[in-house]
Amino acid sequence: MSNLTSQDYQRAAALLGVPGAAVQAVAEVESAGAGMLPDGRPKILFERHVFRRLLLEKGIKVDGLPVDLVNSAAGGYSGGAAEHERLARAAKIERECALQSCSWGAFQIMGYHWKLLKYRTLQAFINAMYRGDAAQLEAFVRFINANSVLVKALRMLDWAAFAKSYNGPGYASNNYDKKMAAAFSRAGGQ
Repeated sequence: MSNLTSQDYQRAAALLGVPGAAVQAVAEVESAGAGMLPDGRPKILFERHVFRRLLLEKGIKVDGLPVDLVNSAAGGYSGGAAEHERLARAAKIERECALQSCSWGAFQIMGYHWKLLKYRTLQAFINAMYRGDAAQLEAFVRFINANSVLVKALRMLDWAAFAKSYNGPGYASNNYDKKMAAAFSRAGGQ
């Protein structure tokens, strides 16, 4: 359960120029509204296809590596705390690539965005994700403000355009746009 208040969402929304319900809707769809696991670690999803790409970009061979960690296809999620176990295994192969290959926290922001979000280092971004929901909300504001397409789509409440830019071209197959529109309505948006 998130420890963010409606005032927290409203402050973030004011920085983005959107209704508070819009920020809540994204959190609900991305992480069921909470960015932390019961054990105090941030929610993550380890993206094996991203890890593969980042390893190859560094010139690291991927042949023979476990397919649940390195794969050209997205997916293979274990969920919950098991995602941290996958991350730990991947970090033994290459730590920086592994950390950047996870989506983090309540808003599931990819680790490789740390520079775009103006964190001093990758580790500073990771540390923020461990600090909890408020720090994750700050990262979300930074992320949206760094992307004019996301800002415009969220301000217009164009859930399809927002989901396409936020979740990628496969957003429709997962109904992200419809889920966000419904979450926005539940959060009191109109």
